[in-house]
Amino acid sequence: MSSSTVDPADPVFQLHRGGKMAVVSTVPLTSRDDLSLAYTPGVARVCEAIAADPALAHDYTWASRAVAVVTDGSAVLGLGNIGPSAALPVMEGKAVLFKQFGGVDAVPVCLATQDVDEIIAVVTALAPSFGGINLEDISAPRCFEVERRLDEALDIPVFHDDQHGTAIVVLAALRNAATLLNRKLGDLRVTVSGAGAAGVAVTRMLVAGGVDPERMVVCDSRGIISRQRAGLTGSKAELAELTNADGRHGDVTEALRDADVLIGVSGGLIPERAVAGMAPGGIVFALANPTPEVDPEVAARHVAVVATGRSDYPNQINNVLAFPGVFRGALEARASRITDAMKVAAADAIAAVVAESLTPEAIVPSPLDPRVAPAVADAVAEAARRDGVARA
Repeated sequence: MSSSTVDPADPVFQLHRGGKMAVVSTVPLTSRDDLSLAYTPGVARVCEAIAADPALAHDYTWASRAVAVVTDGSAVLGLGNIGPSAALPVMEGKAVLFKQFGGVDAVPVCLATQDVDEIIAVVTALAPSFGGINLEDISAPRCFEVERRLDEALDIPVFHDDQHGTAIVVLAALRNAATLLNRKLGDLRVTVSGAGAAGVAVTRMLVAGGVDPERMVVCDSRGIISRQRAGLTGSKAELAELTNADGRHGDVTEALRDADVLIGVSGGLIPERAVAGMAPGGIVFALANPTPEVDPEVAARHVAVVATGRSDYPNQINNVLAFPGVFRGALEARASRITDAMKVAAADAIAAVVAESLTPEAIVPSPLDPRVAPAVADAVAEAARRDGVARA
């Protein structure tokens, strides 16, 4: 965007002028004694103690409550590969959501490289300053390798929100939608449209949460993924082995024939006739932003429950329901990593917040609901302890 397209009177630009964040001290600095305690000479004693026992950094630095929000700017919102500087407003936004909803301090880290090895090296070198790493807006399939290698290299939680945040909220929403419709997750026939980062994570999360993988079908831009399809590698080959037990093939219309659930995470438009072919009493989560795969009003003609990724329709599948509480819980437990059980626990906690007041227009809490993050944090911390990855 050139400077000529910036309207100083636009409230969006007014809000962003100077950025959305600032550093605020948590200690008084009004006297010589204050300075001697917070900085030299007092700080040297703390440094020496940590040098002798590095675990003390958790108690005597901000690392116990701080997360790095890391991106390479390669897959930002619906904007694509816009680079690190243009991605910074999004990362700032993520950081202030961490603070507002989870009480977690977060720092945007926008990297001027899209080389996987360089990203790994930089984040590994930065890790001692933080208690967790939130990967954001890194394009697939590189994001899978980045997360896997960082998870192996570091002893703090690493979480790619575009994958797992979306997947956690989808599982919560589907659990409540199934309850509302008196259905069991294991009986649902689920079609996932999209086999990128979110599609892969959603599929795996639903399986971890109780959906039968043999009753799932995943589509990419070429159609249904199956064992019989040539040329599949990496995560798509893994999806082929995990799902589509019947060996179905064809396009998304075929994939939706008699399906109970459509989860759209692709951005590709799906025709009304495909949704019309779903089983009665179906569920559609059309999560592409700003344009859902299926217009919500069109979907509502054919199914019982509709959700989107947008705030101007009911049932917004918003990652802010997940990531602040996930990291708060992981940090409180001093978890070394985030396990599948911790993600499922987060989904269950989100679902439980509104479990007693479900309607077709309210299967997930509002992103502004203050009950969500504490409930998620408690559930995640407890799951970390059960899984043996907690150190507190």
